This record gives sequence, C-alpha cells and structure tokens, in this order.
Amino acid sequence: MSAPKKPPVGDKQDKGREVQAMFASIAPRYDLLNGVLSLGVDRMWRRAAAAEALALAPERLLDVATGTGDFALELRTRADARTTVVGSDFVPEMLEIARRKAGARRLDIVFEEGDALGLPYADGSFDAVTCAFGFRNFADYAAGLAEFWRVLAPGGRLVILEFPPPAPGLFGDVFRFYFQRVLPRIGGLISGNAGAYTYLPESVLAFPPPERLAQLMRATGFRTRYRALTFGIAGIWVGDRL
Repeated sequence: MSAPKKPPVGDKQDKGREVQAMFASIAPRYDLLNGVLSLGVDRMWRRAAAAEALALAPERLLDVATGTGDFALELRTRADARTTVVGSDFVPEMLEIARRKAGARRLDIVFEEGDALGLPYADGSFDAVTCAFGFRNFADYAAGLAEFWRVLAPGGRLVILEFPPPAPGLFGDVFRFYFQRVLPRIGGLISGNAGAYTYLPESVLAFPPPERLAQLMRATGFRTRYRALTFGIAGIWVGDRL
C-alpha cells in the first residue's frame, strides 16, 4: 500500500485564509458566544491550563492563536510581575479586541500579528508557549508543533488546551448531539454566521484523539502528558522540551 499523499501546500494556505476570514467575521460576538455555548465552564478550563503553563515560573511566555486574548489575560493575571506575556494571532480584528480588553484592565500584554505556522520569533525566544482552543484550526499540526518547539528555549513548556473528539459512550453521544445540532443554531443566531458554528463541531470531530496528539508531540521531541477536563469535553496536553 502506498503512503498517503500530503495535502498540497496550496490546500493548507486556502484553509488558513478561510479560517482567518471566518474568525474576522465573528470577532465582535466571539466572547459572548464562548460563554453562552460553554455555560461558563471555559473559564475553569483556562485556569487549569494557566496553572500548568506557569508552574515553571516562565519569564517569557507566548500565547499562540490568542484570539480576543482571554487566555493571555488569564496568564497575565496569574503570572509573576517579571513575566513578559505576548499574544500572537493572524486575525487583526481579534487582536484589536484583545488590546482593548487588556487596556481596560490595565494589564501589560504585547499583542502581535503572526501566523502560527511561521511564528515571527527567533529560536528559543520563550520559556513557555500556550495555545487555547486554536490548535485544531491549524492547517498542519506537525508544522505547528515544530514551530512551538523552535521558539521554546530548552527546559521550556508547551500547554495546549483544546476540545478532543467526544469519547464513545452515553455522555459522548449527548455531547456530540449538542455540538452538531444545538450549538450551530445558537451560534448562528447570535453571530449571524451559521457557517462558523457549523465549522466548530466539524473541526472538533476531525481533531486527533488525545493519544494521537500526544504521539505527535512526542515525535516532535516533547515529553508529553494529557489531562481530561469535565468528562473529556476539553483536555490539556503538556509538553516539556528537555
């Protein structure tokens, strides 16, 4: 059997442009929808992931696919005063909202435009890299992990907070029904973009199972562990660069 063909580079670029346009269109309602659709549980998930990212007391921290900055804000609030927090995203409309939120709370965070598959930072620039609910949107998971590895200093830590596919069983079936039938309708009504909230469950169902992502992280070089949150609705992958 021949090896599967890699997607053409153009396909990855097309996906990146589509994701960029989609998030630009829902940016004004993004925060409201996150709270409504997760029933507020997303805040607990962010706190748990922030604790993992800050456990080694990083001095330089990068939040990739920062969006409207909620996780960067969580990190800045909990981090030591000497920690520099940088948020990177390739959707300018999201970054503008993030800057306004940080300014309103008088939190010192640097928000910069950048593509996760080609981060504009030198090798070993950060002691910790995080990515909350953005990794599944990457056009190339292996390339994204390679970039995380590249910009991390030796001894640094990667933390990914993401939605794994619903696990088999009754709870997974109920969650799958909510994701596929209920969430797109609510999201479409509030955001005015039904396509964006059809994409969300599709992206989760297409995401690698927890162990498969852990394998990709280990193949990149990370020492990896996984922690399920709220019956597996969300999960935290921790990768240490030795």
